[in-house]
Amino acid sequence: MINDTYYKRRYVIAGIVIAVVAIYIVRLFALQIVDRSRRGQADNNALVRQPVYASRGLIYDRNDSLLVFNQPIYEVLIIMREMGTNFDTVGFCQALQIDTVAYNKRIAEIKDTRRNRGFSRYTPQVFMGQLQKEDISLLQERLYNFPGVSIRKRTLRDYTYNAASHILGSVGEVNQRDLEMDAYYQQGDYSGRDGIEKQYEVALRGTKGVEVLMRDNRGRIRGSYHDGELDHSPVAGENLQLGLDIELQMLAEELIGEHIGSAVAIEPETGEILAMASMPGWDPKSLVGKKRGNNYMALLRDEHKPLMNRATQATYSPGSTFKTLQTLVCLHEGGIKPTTEYPCNGPQSSPIKCTHHHGSPVDLGMALEQSCNPYFWCAFRDQLQMDGYGHNNRAFRHRYELWRDDIMRFGLGQRFEDSDIPDQKGGSIPSTKLYDRYYGKTGWKAITIRSLSIGQGEVLVTPLQLANQAACLANEGYYITPHLLHNDSVMLSKRHDTGIDRAYFQIVKDGMARVMTKGTGRHHNFPKWHICGKTGTVQNPHGKDHAIFIGFAPKDNPKIAVAVAVENVGFGATWACPVACKMINMYLTKHFPELADEPDKEPQDVSAK
Repeated sequence: MINDTYYKRRYVIAGIVIAVVAIYIVRLFALQIVDRSRRGQADNNALVRQPVYASRGLIYDRNDSLLVFNQPIYEVLIIMREMGTNFDTVGFCQALQIDTVAYNKRIAEIKDTRRNRGFSRYTPQVFMGQLQKEDISLLQERLYNFPGVSIRKRTLRDYTYNAASHILGSVGEVNQRDLEMDAYYQQGDYSGRDGIEKQYEVALRGTKGVEVLMRDNRGRIRGSYHDGELDHSPVAGENLQLGLDIELQMLAEELIGEHIGSAVAIEPETGEILAMASMPGWDPKSLVGKKRGNNYMALLRDEHKPLMNRATQATYSPGSTFKTLQTLVCLHEGGIKPTTEYPCNGPQSSPIKCTHHHGSPVDLGMALEQSCNPYFWCAFRDQLQMDGYGHNNRAFRHRYELWRDDIMRFGLGQRFEDSDIPDQKGGSIPSTKLYDRYYGKTGWKAITIRSLSIGQGEVLVTPLQLANQAACLANEGYYITPHLLHNDSVMLSKRHDTGIDRAYFQIVKDGMARVMTKGTGRHHNFPKWHICGKTGTVQNPHGKDHAIFIGFAPKDNPKIAVAVAVENVGFGATWACPVACKMINMYLTKHFPELADEPDKEPQDVSAK
């Protein structure tokens, strides 16, 4: 008779075996079918996903001149697992023309998982990048001597012109912050670091593809997986067309030359930047390739700060160019009338002197033409004191805030937040809070801040803002946000109105035309273009005065507005005015070729602060 105890036990054992097998089956099903992440880990042991880089978008100017394009470069990749213990380090360094110290340093950087989070001994790692063909020619000849080493082709930026470096910007290797902020990037990728390259990075970079490679059980790459059925082709980046006129840009840079300064030109109708020169600059080619790092550090240490875009980041007192706005605001607020006259005693005037004698009394047209300081001080004073007798009371403060708000409607004292122009400074139109902090709430009045009336004191503007001011004057009361991209229909909707009567703008335009025919700009005028301009000479406590000029042309159908600032040179009429007038002449002559160029007269040192 069978022992019941043992007989029943076999069912228990069989049940346990069946349960264990069932658990294994379920678990294997879950790992291989349900849990895709586990499958991905398994695939990663056998497959290598190699990025295929997209060609970066090209950049053109408004006339279809190619500014930025791509050239082939090469990267040296290593797979440490395949290099082995007998790797010829010395020969490898000789082929790349580096020393063993540099080799060991780079290997340590690659192995540092804090900096290189994608490190694996089984996957290709970038040993050196941004190499020209001549840099890898020797290695290519001896490649069979170096197991685990391969060469990958990529593209690098190249430039048609040695100009517009601040606008175009540069491309460099991504940093740790880029990797953390955007999953698109991997270690060794490139991205726009400044200028247009950074501003339109997503559009320019395109979309990377992928090449799936298969490796054996020893980790060696054995070729494409399933004839490339899992591969994806890259999508090239978008081409961009800027509003920039590269010939005008090169002229502006040439005219400023060895001086420190900037010149900005805007198309008033669209707000497009025609030129934005900042000097000193640099050759865009110098920040390309393996010498980029050394060249960048040299620019960074240069005492003249060539990396600074002075067109958008340098701030100056606007000087007499500010008198155009002073006229409009005082007329608008009722401080003066078009027929208002004020006395001027030339250099004996007080509390603000005039730079020369031009008779007295002075009307508004003559004041603009001759840049009469006392006239604009009196106009500013009377606008602020319309409701009182010069005391700092509620009415006075209200009048000052009205004045400040009106000035800021021309785009001064603030960045153009709705623009694609990077790295802007806002400048300053001082508030009542600023003066309260300096003088106490009732400790200041019109005479305390009289320097504002002639564009000195605490008023600070950028050359970009000055050019936009000129565009606003040309448009008789409005401006389109200045921007870099050409034919951007969205930007045309970004119209900013000053709210000032158009009739007042005609008065100012007439005065600016007189500046160029009878006043401080007469020696550099091109009469055929009916240029309207205003010179300015800005006091500088650290050396010679800064030269400033704003202008536009033609008077009745403006096509171009320009601002020029040249540091530490003297009179605006002598230094800034000829730069702007030659820029205007070149731009308009190109668009109206039936009118031949006319040489300007010899410059004379005539100006009015």
